[in-house]
Amino acid sequence: MNSVLKMALFAGALGTLAAPAYSQTATPQSNPAPTIQERKENQQDRIANGVQDGQLTAGETKNLESKEAGVNQEERTMRKEDDGHLTAADRTALNQQQNKLSGNIYADKHNAAVQNTNPKTEVGERQRNQQERIAQGVKSGQLTAGETAHLEGHEAAINKEVHNDRAANGGHLTPAEHREVNHQQNRTSNAIYRKKHNGRVQ
Repeated sequence: MNSVLKMALFAGALGTLAAPAYSQTATPQSNPAPTIQERKENQQDRIANGVQDGQLTAGETKNLESKEAGVNQEERTMRKEDDGHLTAADRTALNQQQNKLSGNIYADKHNAAVQNTNPKTEVGERQRNQQERIAQGVKSGQLTAGETAHLEGHEAAINKEVHNDRAANGGHLTPAEHREVNHQQNRTSNAIYRKKHNGRVQ
């Protein structure tokens, strides 16, 4: 075999070996779709951020977390029916529900309703502090969606009562109303602590 033919064969062999390596590096790796758990964590982070920056009111958060709790319950039921696993159909159904919830979160965070993040009164400061504690519990996973919905239901009721009392008294609270609101906030504060330390996690 002459040297020219040897060189041609050698070059051809190198090209054959290099082609697969090139195709592996030239094709960008596609990002895998997020898992069901990753999507849940992402939704909870978005809700927590909305609570923290005032984009989500207590009532909106209660509504969103009630929906999230419903999706979580459905997932548990699906897994129970399939020995702890999710079928392809289950994953499709859960992703569709998470897509809908994701749209709800976006809509609520970008509407005109906001929670006061710079209160000027003691009652307002307590409301803000409770929201901060709830947001931290959601973000850390110490509060489940169901627990958050329950707590924010209490907060929304207190906020509504304060609003109505002020409307009836020229924008102010009477001393008796102030005491009652503080009493309710004390109970909610204790509930936040208990739920954040009961061992249940998201």
